[in-house]
Amino acid sequence: MRLLHFADLHLGVESYGHIDPETGLSSRLQDFLAVFDQMVDYALSNQVHLVVFAGDAYKSREPSPTQQREFAKRIARLTSAGIPVFLLVGNHDQPQALGKANAVDIFNTLAIPNTTVADKPGVYRVETVAGSVQVLALPWLKRSAFLAREEAKDLPFDEIDRQLRDRMTAILQAKIAELDPNVPAVLAAHVWVDVAKPSGTERMLSLGGEPQLLLSTLTQRRPIASDAILSLSKDGAGRDSDPVFSYAALGHIHRHQVLSQRPVVAYSGSLERLDFREEADDKGFMVVDIERRGMGSGGWEVRHEFHPVDARRFLTVEVKLSAQDLDPTASVLQAIERRRDKVPGAIVRVNIEMPQELEGQIRENDVRRALEGASYVAAISRDVKREARLRLGGAAVEKMSPLRALEEYLKQKKVEAQRIELLKEYAQKLMQEEE
Repeated sequence: MRLLHFADLHLGVESYGHIDPETGLSSRLQDFLAVFDQMVDYALSNQVHLVVFAGDAYKSREPSPTQQREFAKRIARLTSAGIPVFLLVGNHDQPQALGKANAVDIFNTLAIPNTTVADKPGVYRVETVAGSVQVLALPWLKRSAFLAREEAKDLPFDEIDRQLRDRMTAILQAKIAELDPNVPAVLAAHVWVDVAKPSGTERMLSLGGEPQLLLSTLTQRRPIASDAILSLSKDGAGRDSDPVFSYAALGHIHRHQVLSQRPVVAYSGSLERLDFREEADDKGFMVVDIERRGMGSGGWEVRHEFHPVDARRFLTVEVKLSAQDLDPTASVLQAIERRRDKVPGAIVRVNIEMPQELEGQIRENDVRRALEGASYVAAISRDVKREARLRLGGAAVEKMSPLRALEEYLKQKKVEAQRIELLKEYAQKLMQEEE
């Protein structure tokens, strides 16, 4: 059986784009649809038997009709070819209020053939031309639902996250007990696993808390049956018990990564780059082959491969100028020229660090002409290094901690000492919440 795993499509992200006059669509929407088409084309041409989508179809909980239409078109290409599609609900697909439909619920409502929508934990049996597969679904656990409970009141954030993790673990254990060991089991989960390395975009796009599930929860193995003890070799070494899951298809983290090899636990990553935080990340999808190990063994062999797509490139040109630069614009143009082969078709930004005496000497029109051929010029930013200014009784504010600067300011305003300490306590709490 061959399955294709992808996640975090995020249709609706339109930053760094423009409206295409021919179609009326955002150029960034077209970028996301182009890589989606590459994935669908691969599935149709390479005997894929099941497509597992691990959540976050759209950027918004309430996608536009155009975004829904384009998503449905591509799902229909797969299902009409006889390829079942399993759609997991991610945090960006969740409705904001109870009773509202999730962003992909329409596939359930219309009873679209060959589609399964998993909006709650459960074991779903999917029939493919290559046989049956059971998918244990773990959609995004809504933090808000837990916070509404009486027992969650006044709990610190770390305790809330711990309890949410324990709740996810308990749900997973209960559903594992329902699995049939004679049918390959795939986990589809939209979750943050504790050892995963995020790209940076996840926190920006997150709509709720970030409870993390332990990797060990996903890699657990079945207990060895008593009759299997007879297969121990003469030296006493036995075969490892089989993992509960043949493959764990994860979503939510946009950077592709394989967290475990047996069982295979992997984030496919997002199909398209969302912003400059993902500039260096490869984008694509996972292709996984699952085959029975041998007659009577009951185990499964798994092979996996990451397939990259031609996603829109992001490019950052870093320039550091000194006071000795006689023509700072020429130095910026030289830095761009060194990356000339990367500019065409890319979303580009130029970051210029410069001393105060060069301020105002960059000819921006010349820089923009040097970037012709880029898909979009996101920014030409100037980081001007200024001398530290003396304020607040002669102390250099730029070198103060925020609390010290607040204290010095309040002293200059002749605020009472007791009130200063109280205000500092409130400021400390605000900074901790922000962090």
